[in-house]
Amino acid sequence: MDQPQRLFDVIAYQLTNYPKADMLAGKENGEWRKYSTKEVADITLRFSSGLLKLGIRAGIKHNEEKDKIAIISPNRPEWLLTDLAVQQLGAVLTPIYPTISEHELAYVLNDAEARILFVSDKDLLDKVTALRDQFPTIREIFTFNKVEGARHWTEILDMADEADFAQIEEEKKNISSEELVTIIYTSGTTGTPKGVMLSHHNIMSNVLACKPYLPVNKDAKALSFLPLNHIFERMVTYLYLTTGVPIYYAESMDTIGDNLKEVKPTIFTTVPRLLEKVYERIMATGLELKGIKRVLFFWAVDLGKRYEINKDQGAWYNLQLKLANKLIFSKWRAALGGNIQAIVSGAAACQVRLLKIFTAGGIPIMEGYGLTETSPVISVNRITVEDRMFGTVGPIISGIEVKLAEDGEILCKGPNITIGYYKRPDLTADAIKDGWFHTGDIGVLIDNKFLKITDRKKELFKTSGGKFVAPQPIENKFKESPYIEQIMVVGEDRKFTAALIVPSFSNLKNWAQKRGITANSNEELLKHPDVQDLFKQAVEKYNQFFNHIEQIKKFVLLPKEWTVDGGELTPTLKAKRKVILEKYKAEIDSIYAPANGKVDIESL
Repeated sequence: MDQPQRLFDVIAYQLTNYPKADMLAGKENGEWRKYSTKEVADITLRFSSGLLKLGIRAGIKHNEEKDKIAIISPNRPEWLLTDLAVQQLGAVLTPIYPTISEHELAYVLNDAEARILFVSDKDLLDKVTALRDQFPTIREIFTFNKVEGARHWTEILDMADEADFAQIEEEKKNISSEELVTIIYTSGTTGTPKGVMLSHHNIMSNVLACKPYLPVNKDAKALSFLPLNHIFERMVTYLYLTTGVPIYYAESMDTIGDNLKEVKPTIFTTVPRLLEKVYERIMATGLELKGIKRVLFFWAVDLGKRYEINKDQGAWYNLQLKLANKLIFSKWRAALGGNIQAIVSGAAACQVRLLKIFTAGGIPIMEGYGLTETSPVISVNRITVEDRMFGTVGPIISGIEVKLAEDGEILCKGPNITIGYYKRPDLTADAIKDGWFHTGDIGVLIDNKFLKITDRKKELFKTSGGKFVAPQPIENKFKESPYIEQIMVVGEDRKFTAALIVPSFSNLKNWAQKRGITANSNEELLKHPDVQDLFKQAVEKYNQFFNHIEQIKKFVLLPKEWTVDGGELTPTLKAKRKVILEKYKAEIDSIYAPANGKVDIESL
């Protein structure tokens, strides 16, 4: 058959071109439960029929009248089976992050007017049950795990009536690729959630544009652990299915290491924060080594830091790197399953240092860029070296136009652009002008080919002296320190630039232990004069890369890591600047408080 045009077309497309015994796979009772392409086709047909029996209407064309089905679950095969079954009726899936706050959960379910809700397990069921009276449009709640007293999702399959099957096939034929398929609510780093409406064509155009860049062979496998609630993993899922790549779902974020060794994937997607944590664990292991093993480890890492893609560094360097790959980096690859051909990173900027080291070690990282509103990919680095550049998000993908506004904002036009914000024509009009979507990101084109993101437009701030500061490049540079886990640069309408710093406590405690420094708590440790000096030295080291206005003059060390559950990070692990600014207002004020009634001029 021709290339799929609607998302659910991937089932028939895969059946025709490369039927799989393991189209989808997830762990059940410690064993991998595999769903063949044929089984997925059969289950989703019965699922769609059961949804009809529950009163979900097929064939509705108006976006606000289409029935909405919500889902709150980590990645698992049932997530995608639900997605496909809902699509086949022309209904709309509204995915919700499991970590969502109670307030935002009620807002999203009510704004979408969702009629059926699927949850993964008892914990999530208890969460929504406690708030049940706050979302009156929900008629039924089903669970994916069996929970006593709850309706299990397989009940819907049992409701299926073969008499519906012909109607469902007919309904599928009448679903236009331009129709709304999903509403993804983005809380982002500020403000109330906005419902981004995406059509089949939005997402599938992105799938087909990215298909030539997928670096996999016929024996490829993917491990999925980034939330399917996010358009990045959702689009990549349909890219895998369109190219015949089986998808194995990690059991949880805590089991990724074990699942990598079991599945031995050729590809997976990630966000920089997770790569940073992997690197930190590897480096912690290296620090525990003794003698020649330790020397070889850090020799290999130093070689990696010097790696360049398109630059031959000579026979001696190449020989050393080949040896380092055999002795050291081979162990890194083994920890990722031993078959990795590429890792795709998105959602935030990845440190160039990590890109170099991993790529030198035979683990290419393809960094890309996009937003929920762009379905999502706008640009991506390719596996071919001439189409890769460290520190950029790669060339623009085919079929999409990009231009830079006078202030450097990235504007995008193409079939991937959202059809608008649900029930918010005002926000749609603000974001899309003359057909150009305004991303809110500032960037430049290098060599008229490689897009480089320099900052978020909304995150640029002006000091009280009238000078603009872009925090993102500063934060990315400072995170190269092994002792800085998280950092947020502040200084809007203030006299100078400062920072909130969350230390890497595992590395800091190792450092302190070797120096005989003891403490009963993180708070006590951070007050130690030697620890304060350690961070002053780190700040001085990285300040030299920036001009006087951008340099961090003062900082506060925070005793607790920012997390999704704590509300400081988005589900894709980006800092919520507004939340952090409010939460740590006292600490920020203390930075700028006059000392003994006088401002410390020496610090300016």
